[in-house]
Amino acid sequence: MTELDPRLNILPQGGRDGAGGLKVHLVGIAGVAMTALAGLLAEAGAEISGSDRGIYPPMSDILKEMRVDFREGYGPETLPEDCRLVVIGNVVTRHFPVLEKIRELKKPYLSLPQTLAALFLNKTRNLVVAGCHGKTSTTALCAKIWAAAGLRPGFLIGGGSLDFPRPWRQARGEHFIIEGDEYDSAFFNKAPKFLHYRPETVILTSVEFDHADIYPNLESVVAAYESLMKIIPPEGRLIAWGDDPLVRRVARACRARVDFYGLNEDNNWRILGFREDGFGSAFELAGPEAFYARLSLTRPGVYNALNAAAAGAAFIGQGGDGRCLAPALAAFQGIRRRQEILGDFNGLTLVDDFAHHPTAVGQTLAAVRGAFPGRRLLAAFEPRSNTSRRAVFQADYARALAGADLVFLRRPPDPQKAPEGDRLDVERLAADLAPRASIFDDGPNLGRALVRESGPGDVILMMSNGDFDGLSAYLREHLGQNVREAKI
Repeated sequence: MTELDPRLNILPQGGRDGAGGLKVHLVGIAGVAMTALAGLLAEAGAEISGSDRGIYPPMSDILKEMRVDFREGYGPETLPEDCRLVVIGNVVTRHFPVLEKIRELKKPYLSLPQTLAALFLNKTRNLVVAGCHGKTSTTALCAKIWAAAGLRPGFLIGGGSLDFPRPWRQARGEHFIIEGDEYDSAFFNKAPKFLHYRPETVILTSVEFDHADIYPNLESVVAAYESLMKIIPPEGRLIAWGDDPLVRRVARACRARVDFYGLNEDNNWRILGFREDGFGSAFELAGPEAFYARLSLTRPGVYNALNAAAAGAAFIGQGGDGRCLAPALAAFQGIRRRQEILGDFNGLTLVDDFAHHPTAVGQTLAAVRGAFPGRRLLAAFEPRSNTSRRAVFQADYARALAGADLVFLRRPPDPQKAPEGDRLDVERLAADLAPRASIFDDGPNLGRALVRESGPGDVILMMSNGDFDGLSAYLREHLGQNVREAKI
């Protein structure tokens, strides 16, 4: 890899002075994190261009609003010859034709996390939110709390925020809050993204097997998280979910202070008296040194309360005023596609969620069931991620989806992305859920079946880490004409 030219390190923390004229090109710009990086760079005064394949809304709209020059594809013609730095997303493989042009012109290039570390995380107190589940919501909760406390944090949230105009912000104070992904950084930088983020504090929400395309087994996932533990400085802090023995095992690799949170009595921070409260929850948070607070949250499910507890513990651990927690959490609006109510259609409620790992699928179904007691729950599920396409979670999906009254399964798109002989058997999954499950070849057919089968009083929960063939738009158009937006 070509090393970063030191002259490129001209973006000052918290301001635009001196940043004019820096031209950065992002290959794979339409990813959520890459678009956020483009936004951070633009806020710092850089001139941004980019390329990707299939640049669609909302990312295309955001890039247009930022006046980013973006081009379709990955050919050599997509690279501006006057750019001074190229950021290469992890969608790019070593065979992409644009790479030959980058090498020919001897352009310095970095991965996304390397760029963040070099230009935005080098002068701030960084909070990294890591874990197999809950990263995005917990990062958003932290950003909400720190901002409500007047700390003017920078942040990068891996999803659409309902609390901020954009899911990124350049730091105006001393704090930066970032979602720490365990996925690798780039084809030339195979380390997990979170190892680049210079943490002072880490939140560890969970450890499970995931990303079967890059991690061969659970032990390799554990090793990645243990590597993160080892780079927390001794004067830093780890906030870890203490109800899980595997998380506690990983935490032993940390040299810094460790605070555990959870429901069990052996945690430093405990949730007490959890209760559902409409499409939300209420609970008490008890912590060290007689800390106690009554809190409410605008999302259901105990796992969301745990996310809030982690955020609160990290905030107090960095010297925050505990009196800020209650008003910040009560005003939290959430993340798009995380238990997002899309509307009420003549008595039928439509909910959208990003859930794709079986643990997340099961937790989301339980939370939505608890928020709408006594109502029929229809689950639409698309196994689209690189792991959910595979057979590794065959039995786990059957257990998770058993929480729905009816299940509408879309066959995995692009089945060849999973090795033959190691693919999710959708027929077997439907048989395990019989007679409640049906299989569909695409989103439109699944949507038509949902419209036929659903009625007033039902709750439809869509779960996919993709756009589900436009299922959301189809249902909003066809479930009913008199739509009123839900007030959460």
